[in-house]
Amino acid sequence: MTIELSPEEIRETAIYRDWGMTDAEYAKVQEILGGRLPNFTECGMYAVMWSEHCCYKNSKPVLKKFPTTGKQVLMGPGEGAGVVDIGDGLAVVFKAESHNHPSYVEPYEGAATGSGGIIRDIFSMGARPIAILDSLRFGQIDNAHTRHIMDQVVAGIAGYGNCIGIPTVGGEVAFDESYTGNPLVNVLCVGLIEQKNIQKGQAKGVGNSIFYVGAKTGRDGIHGASFASKTFGSGNETQRSAVQVGDPFMEKLLLEACIEVINEHGDVLVGIQDMGAAGLVSSTSEMASKAGSGMILNLDNVPQRETEMIPYEMMLSESQERMVLCVKEGHEQEIIDVFKKYELDAVNIGEVTDDGFYTLYHKGEMVAKVPVDSLAEDAPVYYRESQVPARIAEFDALPKWTPEFDDVNDVFKKLLAQPTIASKRSIYETYDSRVMTNTVVAPGSDAAVLRVRGTRKALAMTTDCNARYLYLDPEKGGAIAVAEAARNIVASGGKPLAITDCLNFGNPEKPEQFWELTTAADGISRACLALDTPVISGNVSLYNETSGTAILPTPMIGMVGLIADTDDITTQAFKQAGDVIVLIGDTGDDFSGSEIQKMLTGEISGTVTFDLDAEKKNQDFVLTAIKSGLIQSAHDLSEGGLAVALAESAFDGEFGVDVSAELTNEQLFSETQGRFVISVKFDAIEKLEKLAFDSSVKFDRLGEVTGDGVLSINGISVKTDEALKIYENALPELMK
Repeated sequence: MTIELSPEEIRETAIYRDWGMTDAEYAKVQEILGGRLPNFTECGMYAVMWSEHCCYKNSKPVLKKFPTTGKQVLMGPGEGAGVVDIGDGLAVVFKAESHNHPSYVEPYEGAATGSGGIIRDIFSMGARPIAILDSLRFGQIDNAHTRHIMDQVVAGIAGYGNCIGIPTVGGEVAFDESYTGNPLVNVLCVGLIEQKNIQKGQAKGVGNSIFYVGAKTGRDGIHGASFASKTFGSGNETQRSAVQVGDPFMEKLLLEACIEVINEHGDVLVGIQDMGAAGLVSSTSEMASKAGSGMILNLDNVPQRETEMIPYEMMLSESQERMVLCVKEGHEQEIIDVFKKYELDAVNIGEVTDDGFYTLYHKGEMVAKVPVDSLAEDAPVYYRESQVPARIAEFDALPKWTPEFDDVNDVFKKLLAQPTIASKRSIYETYDSRVMTNTVVAPGSDAAVLRVRGTRKALAMTTDCNARYLYLDPEKGGAIAVAEAARNIVASGGKPLAITDCLNFGNPEKPEQFWELTTAADGISRACLALDTPVISGNVSLYNETSGTAILPTPMIGMVGLIADTDDITTQAFKQAGDVIVLIGDTGDDFSGSEIQKMLTGEISGTVTFDLDAEKKNQDFVLTAIKSGLIQSAHDLSEGGLAVALAESAFDGEFGVDVSAELTNEQLFSETQGRFVISVKFDAIEKLEKLAFDSSVKFDRLGEVTGDGVLSINGISVKTDEALKIYENALPELMK
């Protein structure tokens, strides 16, 4: 139980510092309140609402750089999730969230509640969630604690998604020592909606009722938002009280009840919002502020699962599976009846006012009264100092690094076993990727693909980021993250629509780390503009560092694309022997930040090159060729380069390849961006080559798919089944 301090004791002990509030921010609150000292509840509310996790006080100037509009965008940043038009009166709704700090402290519950929270963001928009994807970062896998965290994070994502009946269809996993004490757990949820049912998180209309629905409130997750805005290293790694506990079965009931209210009682529903970070205070104050309203809440009515809870605890708790609804006055009973059918609490806890204040009552006494905008909109904004890290000049001065090796077969096999490259089957088979029976392309190809029932359309979706490139060059690395996501969508037959992001960075108060954040945003913006993929939602996760050492800058990009006709769905797997293998795009000596550099030297260094114009040209060509029915398979080139991409394309049918490329053995592992490996029927090759010539793209005929089960790639000669065994067994062996 929390001990409540008086306003004077708060000032004297400066307990607000433990909640992440600075002395200057405390003084600012006092100024907002007309000179009086904030009480315990008020101070706690300001602390969480003014945390980076809730108000983006360090990142707002950076986020303004992003392009957020486009003819396809129906709703951009600012609501629970972004919404994009896919035609026929339908829209796709998606957003990603991070749950990094909780997943280090309690990896199972941290990952599970991360999934639960982002699912609620989607159905709060009125959409039915149809898919989950993840993006995970862990320390080196030879560390026993890393293996434990990874095992439990995967179990948490699987446990929540499998129980609630939403397929986990894709994602990515990478490993680096920088994540040892600060893993990253980013979860993307995608939903479908009829455009007429799109909801907003707003509380307007004087006298309209504020309903609390879902699970009861406990003491879990108090100051979770503040906890997410701290660095590790001061003992707060053990702050288990800041971690929430999830119940996917309760969430399933809540999902169905909310969807029923939206579909069948939409005329009396004014607004709906998830109780996520900062719980009840965040959801209700944001709803009132967005509508230009005020709000009165009676905390005696808040359903509680623990005794003697004080207002501070009720307002700050991040107990899961809870939502807030604003309902037209006089129609309360029909909402109560819907939730009663699902055996869920639906309680009237307050009403909308027009005074602009956020007022709380408990046991007949007023326990808080603050301007609502001061909580939700008027948080301080910081323009942080930016400084280029010394390492950047050092990298620029280095001579170009090129791998040196004697045995190309040996290097190829060792690359296939690198944890970031190796098959993630042992992870994704933990997830149910087929539930709901919409999944057309399950994990294992470039992007997941789900059909849109009742149409010929499908949605392609992916998560991507190579943090090594960002460490070497945040601007180019940020652009590459967007471009690689788009390549994955295009290789699946889709037109990229828009992105969501999780901007995972270190402490923004350190000039070098703020430079990483703002420079990466420049690169992301540049690529989004070039590829017509506006940023429609996302989140910022800063302070990802342990004992003063930050993670690699890791802005995860989640992207969704539209496949206009299911006949265009394409996978990376070769389809038949005799098909011609073609490389699209130029290959250079691009080894900085590559898997082969890390494998051979143990570190990364050098400069990154990236041609965004060539990237766009190559993507347009491949998508046109797919829509023209000329391509059998398509696979983007990323980690490990051409040799790895050819092997991955051959594995599914255990085909062989007979490839003779005009490349050095070293260039087989180059990671030049913007390239695709495609396979084409023999009788279509001339037509495709003409299209390439007309499109001015680099087109290299490499060889053919064979049925002999041997990967013959320039100097490489390895049996496909041997390579596949290495690729599939590497991660399970390392996890033992």
